[in-house]
Amino acid sequence: MATPEEKYELITRRLQEVLGGDSIKKILAEEERQLKCYWGTAPTGRPHIGYFVPLTKIADFLRAGVKVTVLLADIHAFLDNMKAPLDLVKYRTKYYEYLIKTTLTSLGIPITHLRFVEGSSYQLTPEYSMDNYRLCATVTEHDAKKAGAEVVKQVDSALLSGLLYPGLQALDEQYLDVDFQFGGVDQRKIFTFAELYLPKLGYAKRAHLMNAMVPGLAGGKMSASDPNSKIDFLDAPEVIRKKLKSAFCEEGNVEGNGVLAFLEAVLIPISQLRLERDAGKTVLEVGLGDQRPFISDNAPPGTIFSVERDEKFGGSTHYSSYEEIKADFEAKKLHPKDLKTSVADGIVRLLEPIQAAFKENEEWQKIAALAYPDPNAKPEKKKKKEKVYHPPPPGKGKNAKVPAAATTEDAAAAASDAKAHSEQEGAKQESTQETTTSS
Repeated sequence: MATPEEKYELITRRLQEVLGGDSIKKILAEEERQLKCYWGTAPTGRPHIGYFVPLTKIADFLRAGVKVTVLLADIHAFLDNMKAPLDLVKYRTKYYEYLIKTTLTSLGIPITHLRFVEGSSYQLTPEYSMDNYRLCATVTEHDAKKAGAEVVKQVDSALLSGLLYPGLQALDEQYLDVDFQFGGVDQRKIFTFAELYLPKLGYAKRAHLMNAMVPGLAGGKMSASDPNSKIDFLDAPEVIRKKLKSAFCEEGNVEGNGVLAFLEAVLIPISQLRLERDAGKTVLEVGLGDQRPFISDNAPPGTIFSVERDEKFGGSTHYSSYEEIKADFEAKKLHPKDLKTSVADGIVRLLEPIQAAFKENEEWQKIAALAYPDPNAKPEKKKKKEKVYHPPPPGKGKNAKVPAAATTEDAAAAASDAKAHSEQEGAKQESTQETTTSS
């Protein structure tokens, strides 16, 4: 049985910042109830592999006995400057749910221990709406805009919806009944906003835990809207290797290096979790696909990551910590090509079971097509109505023939009638002329 100190270490390891850690320690020490948290995501663009960072961290929370809620923030997705139009939100929410659950299962993280909640299930209630109005009567425009600056898309003519976003995220802590909220460090301003304003509504101040943001492959923030900065969960192996090959990874430079950052934030933590599972120290289940840690078969004890190379190039190098890898790269003992190859191999191995699950799930595939329709797809042309031939009645039409029943006598009689009619008309005209002359 882990001590409160050991649980706190698990909860906070590998995080960039913790706000309100003392309140977490207090609850752990009292042991009167289960510690509760939530992690939320707005279903907008296609998720990228940076999502492995928070999803991997959930394993630590579960091991420490924390009750975890995953919030699929569909209302937030709509409010964020129409990143997700309302007609697409429901499909993207379902897509995110499929992907998150499959990713957690592939890692061996038991989803039966998690609670999944859609924001609209409680954010449209009268109570929540009233609290939102109470916030609007308290929060200044300046504070609302400042709080969402790192999260809400910034445009010249900002929509009012973007100002509501931080307040709703703060209220989520109360309505999901949690002790702390977990998110990226880009959420920090929203977290401090919640700490300031929730007590003004009479609600408790919560703690906030933040993981570091994974840099994009080209430097800067990894973004779902920039395909060159990220790797999609469904990218093919050849696409992944091509992206890693062109990623920014200057020899000896460890600043803004997305390849090193992903290694530190994802591959090494997962490798460590798998080593801990093998030692019986984790809540992880079997998982999907190749579950080996990212080390060579002949790696010495204590290895947490191996850079595999052919013997003619010096053979594989084994590391017991990220700091060792970083030091070797900075000293130019580890070449960018070798680092990229090892990281690409690890990513491909991580994504294989997720992509296999996607290919086997027709419903998920249909949802994906509806959630992210191809912008280059041409609309289907309306089919022209097929002309249906209606033959003319017998004896009609340009090619009509004289009925077979007609005889020579019939034709002669018709000609005689026509001649008689003509003579009658001629006689009438002569009579008319004589009458006119005599007058």
